[in-house]
Amino acid sequence: MTLLPKNEPHKTIDTPRNFFIYGKTMSGKSYLAERFPNPVFLNTDGNSLANKAPSIQLKNERNENGTLKTSIIDQLDEIMLELQTMNKKPGYGFETVVVDVIDDVATMIEQAVALENNVKTLADVPYGKGFAAFNSVLQGLVMELKALPMNVIYISRIDERQNDSGETIEVPSLKVKYYNVVNGNCDLVIHTKKIGTRYVRSITDKRKDYFASRINDPKILNILKAIPGAIQPEPQTQNTENKVGK
Repeated sequence: MTLLPKNEPHKTIDTPRNFFIYGKTMSGKSYLAERFPNPVFLNTDGNSLANKAPSIQLKNERNENGTLKTSIIDQLDEIMLELQTMNKKPGYGFETVVVDVIDDVATMIEQAVALENNVKTLADVPYGKGFAAFNSVLQGLVMELKALPMNVIYISRIDERQNDSGETIEVPSLKVKYYNVVNGNCDLVIHTKKIGTRYVRSITDKRKDYFASRINDPKILNILKAIPGAIQPEPQTQNTENKVGK
């Protein structure tokens, strides 16, 4: 039996599975994430009971003397293992995992690495080992999530910055170097805004163009159809047959 595929074309299946959603508080980020099929939330803001969807509260726990009792790093390892194994069993069957919010997860990983080394910041760990440990955990988390047979959604808050034209724009509040790690493994970046009583969603970055005919998950397709710019018009096929002149 060979591992090589047959040298023949096949129909392209191109369903986006990894999403980054950012926006102000109450702009509809979590509401949009809840619309994805069978979600489980990895929650960081202590508000896990506010969503109808099942959730897990992420946190670092300390002992009375201030040392680390339970690390978010260990907690995430256990969650990843269960998503890879127990999620296949009856009573689970989650199809989407939502990290709400990724900004806090990054901060808590930093905190855990510092506490494990009995220092206040990553910079206090000698020889850059604190930053190396953090990068390893964050990149490992993103890669493990991407490898799951699930939809993955990262939610972030916003910062306001001025662009080259002097206009104030909203950008993800996740640190740029961390955003690059996460966004580098995402298919679509969605910006949510509330304007008056309307909730507006727009695509601010994408891995490629996505076409309805190449998305094989009707649930994902219906969600994306409601977001301007997420689905592109179908490409027109050109007639390449030679035409006989009159």
